[in-house]
Amino acid sequence: MKKSVWSMCGMCTVRCPIRVEVEGNTVTWLEGNQHILKGALCAKGSAGPSLVADKERPQQPLIRRGGRGAGRWEAVSWEFALDYIADKLKTIIDRHGPESIMASSRGGPFQDLVKAFTHALGSPNYSNHDSACGRNVHHASLSLFGLGRKGFIYDIKNAKHLVLFGRNILSSLRPAEVNQVMDMLDKGGKLTYVDVRQTLTGIKATNFFQVRPGTDYALALALIHEIIKAEGYDADFVERYTTGFDELAYFVENYSAEWAAKECGIKPKDIHELVDQLIADRPKVIFHPGWMLSRYNDSFYASRALNCLNALMGNIEVEGGLIFAKGAGDCGRKGPRSLNELSPKPTAKRADGVGDIYKHFEKGPGLFHLFYKAMATGIPYPIKGIICVRHDPFLCFPDPQAQKEALDNCDLIVSIDTHYSEFGWYSDVILPESTYLERDSMIAQQKGMKPRLIMRNKAIEPQADTLDLCTIIRGLATRLGLEQYFPFATPQDLWAWQLEPTGFSIADFEKKGFVEYADKPVMFDREKLEGKFKTPSGKIEIISQNLTEWGFPSWKPYVSPAKPPKGQYRLVFGRSPLHSHSHTVNNPLLNEMMPENTLWINTREASKMGVSEGDFVDVISGDVTCVITVKVTDFIHPEAVYTVHGFGRQIPLQTRAYHAGMSDQKLMKGQLQNMDPVGGGLNLCETFVTVRKSSKNHQRKVEL
Repeated sequence: MKKSVWSMCGMCTVRCPIRVEVEGNTVTWLEGNQHILKGALCAKGSAGPSLVADKERPQQPLIRRGGRGAGRWEAVSWEFALDYIADKLKTIIDRHGPESIMASSRGGPFQDLVKAFTHALGSPNYSNHDSACGRNVHHASLSLFGLGRKGFIYDIKNAKHLVLFGRNILSSLRPAEVNQVMDMLDKGGKLTYVDVRQTLTGIKATNFFQVRPGTDYALALALIHEIIKAEGYDADFVERYTTGFDELAYFVENYSAEWAAKECGIKPKDIHELVDQLIADRPKVIFHPGWMLSRYNDSFYASRALNCLNALMGNIEVEGGLIFAKGAGDCGRKGPRSLNELSPKPTAKRADGVGDIYKHFEKGPGLFHLFYKAMATGIPYPIKGIICVRHDPFLCFPDPQAQKEALDNCDLIVSIDTHYSEFGWYSDVILPESTYLERDSMIAQQKGMKPRLIMRNKAIEPQADTLDLCTIIRGLATRLGLEQYFPFATPQDLWAWQLEPTGFSIADFEKKGFVEYADKPVMFDREKLEGKFKTPSGKIEIISQNLTEWGFPSWKPYVSPAKPPKGQYRLVFGRSPLHSHSHTVNNPLLNEMMPENTLWINTREASKMGVSEGDFVDVISGDVTCVITVKVTDFIHPEAVYTVHGFGRQIPLQTRAYHAGMSDQKLMKGQLQNMDPVGGGLNLCETFVTVRKSSKNHQRKVEL
């Protein structure tokens, strides 16, 4: 029997809407939802059926029977595994209290289940991966607008100029966003790209700046200086909706284009030409404030500067600019119910100190890496149990060895995932979640110019002994006497409960796979934006009252980044359009297209060490040495070396990815707590590594 199913991709965190054709219990066709993506789908999304067919993923629940990380597993039933976890959780709670349990998920629209379960236990300690991704951007946006990093939608399609600092938008692939960029360029729009290396995005750029690593903030300050000097900002908007402009003008007085050019290693005339373009194109100019901006020790301020440039352009709530993300309430409707509303609010302070010791960080998911301190020291109280859902901290955060040493103080480590992760391999229990094509997921609200409700429908029945997350969480909750907080027996029951206040039913999703709250884009009156900015003043705070109260400057004086010692390089990393970090490197189809990563090194630097394209090099940090093949190129700054993140896996059951390529985070020795003190993001590009030609014989590898 043939059928067509509306669903949602799960190969990365973008979660594109898709249509799936099924015959029998086999997926025969995948495409992007025609109503949103016009059929477009990336390589990762197209490899979904390969994920289902992959036998090198967990096929049933597993319980560790040897030492942690030894890979000795016993296959057990779901009943046994859930009973085992529930018993362990009860023991931990009895001995140490419910706050000694923490849980983490990948984040995104479907995290409500994990957060609600954590709170139902009585623990405040829900977290996610964001301190290694967008926390700096989020807190920078909050400090300026009173809105988080998802508080605005970028109307790229209608922009005249898009400015990207390290946001490799054509490789860190969101198909809808990429299509908008291409539409903008087709209409004559400009693209400016700033990075330490050339990329797929930079190739399409009108202006490309290959800057010295760690100097993004310098260039952003110079753009502010030159725009103010030329009086090229929207004076009416600034006067009406911002505070602190005069203080900003004074602060950037010495940060000229000539100064920044010398600091960044670029030409002053190129900066001046860019400023002229920006002034001519405003207000339809978008400075992307970053997505993953856990890089340098001033990345919070770099993001704050980019956000401030948006305000100077006067691009808020205008076509081709930044549009307030609208929700159901902005359409006079109600959103779906949240499971977290049912759970009692935990009274204990968070173990990561967020909201207590660190009052300037938004509680939300807190900061995952700070939980390791509580595990290691027992302060403010011990963390004895951890559950990670589709989140691999060992691949996400620096120095996995330091993480393991802290985790060894835990009595229970659980990994819930569709595939073997490095963290799962070190866990006590692996619970295999069904792949996204084999599971239903809860309904979520997606804010935007036309807010909508989204969902994932199961296309096929699971082909291994796996379960969906709704069933797993409900099973654990029932065993722990918490079923009243999860009023559903099936995902379909959960959908009906969530939809009750919205006025929609499941039948409303049948036409397009989603339902919209509005037929046309919802726009606020740009003359009446008072109260839309959730800051203490109600305006865009160029000088933040909150930062001042917490003892931080709104604008940090620029400090030139350290140059690598002789023979060393700053390690930087990024994405490939073919892989979603570590999640897909063992996928049969995607691995065939990109089986391993390489190390980019500048041509002159390679020549100095006698290294040619394809040679092996040793990359050394402390007592860690990785071996990787080299890509020699002019298009990377000589102070940096670059690799794609997610490789160097050490899980024997993943035969395709096993020991293929290099793991950048293992080279970040001692960096687990190297955090931006204002933004909360980890400083993941502050590691210097030694690179030398390796004694490993490349020709022998080919022969073998």
